Amino acid sequence: MLPDTLILLKTRRNILRGITIKDLKKLSIIHVAGTKGKGSTCAFTESILRYHGHKTGLYTSPHLVSVRERIRINGQSISEELFSEEFWRLHTRLSSQKDHERDMPPYFRFLTILMFHVFLKASVDVAIIEVGIGGLYDCTNIIPSAVCVGITRLDLDHTALLGDTISAIAAQKAGIFKKSVPAFSVAQPAEAAEVLRTRASAICCPLTFVPGTSSVFKVLPVLGISSDVQQANAALAIELARTWMDNRRGTIGYFEVGTVEQALKSCRWPGRTQILKTKSVDFYLDGAHTPESIKCCAEWFLKFREPMEPSVLIFNSTGNRDSWNHLEILRNIGFSLAIFVPNFAGFASNEQENRLLPVNEQTKRCKIHYDLWVAQNNSSACAESVPARNNYSACAETVPAQNNGSAEPVPARNSRGACAESVRAALEVIRTEFPEQRAQVLVTGSLHLVGAALAILDPELTMKSNW
Repeated sequence: MLPDTLILLKTRRNILRGITIKDLKKLSIIHVAGTKGKGSTCAFTESILRYHGHKTGLYTSPHLVSVRERIRINGQSISEELFSEEFWRLHTRLSSQKDHERDMPPYFRFLTILMFHVFLKASVDVAIIEVGIGGLYDCTNIIPSAVCVGITRLDLDHTALLGDTISAIAAQKAGIFKKSVPAFSVAQPAEAAEVLRTRASAICCPLTFVPGTSSVFKVLPVLGISSDVQQANAALAIELARTWMDNRRGTIGYFEVGTVEQALKSCRWPGRTQILKTKSVDFYLDGAHTPESIKCCAEWFLKFREPMEPSVLIFNSTGNRDSWNHLEILRNIGFSLAIFVPNFAGFASNEQENRLLPVNEQTKRCKIHYDLWVAQNNSSACAESVPARNNYSACAETVPAQNNGSAEPVPARNSRGACAESVRAALEVIRTEFPEQRAQVLVTGSLHLVGAALAILDPELTMKSNW
């Protein structure tokens, strides 16, 4: 690995084509890193500040349906017209300055530069910026400073890039700490908390671990993003918003508890513990992709699903994530059917394309997930699958989806497994298999998978569906 200084210089050179550090200093920034919940925390923070009357800019990743979701002003994705105008203006400018093709910034860096341009032009009061991956070497960390920073719950993820221990990952996340800039975090594993404290102390960064929402509310607030785990993210968001407002106004008098409560309740963040009810199916969508987040997702699903109806799992996982562990957790729910699909809606879309892993490679991984599911259910894997029906294949020795009219869920070891070529194909399977019942469908394992599902169910992200 290159020395830190060389990496940072390389990042600075690639990011700052067409924008200067002086320009970036004009932005009043809240910077958020973490493994789980950083997008939700940013959404809560943005909602609180917007409800207090501030003009907000929000930058998150990845997007679910449209790339424009990544850049929001006052809670709304920027328009197609604005995105197109700024995209081509920046692309033309960078292209004219390049000496070699490699001088053009890659996808995420390009969007980050675009975000800076959009927020500066819009003169937002505050820019809430979510780190892409890690923190120390993430291109969002080019910002010279911030009003405050946050670290959400840490877990093992992107280990090939960030390290395979929680301490190594914590060190990467702590890379967004800045001298004299207040930092906040939630309860962390002991080894992660120690790294965060050590790194903060080394650069004189005041670090506070937020205990919960009790400093503001006597009882837990109602959140627009369901799931008990979101309470920690909301607590972190409150401290980030309050600190920014203290810095902005020089007094806490402008921070209204009633306004905070309303902002938290009204906050919407698609694809994260989202319940989407359609005419005949209830969908539970959550982009959980680490063992701990999968556990939280399973608990959330069990709490909110209709137990008298059949439960169906739609699952995919990419990268080097521990699919065996994820499926071991999920199988205990007692699904009637588990369908393994690539992160592909079923129709061509450049915005839905996974540039890192083509659909055909994901399809191979789906077969691996299917085999794991069969193995975990102590079933014999078939030498050959039943001929494709409704664009999916199922093991001939698996148990029928129905449970003889019993109100109890099918035991996990008897739940069937199937593979589908797309999310659309999986949805047709569900319609065919459960024509008279209101299936409870959990979509999880990948935020990209959730995005593919929403591209069909709710492409405008209205939190409603006519499917």
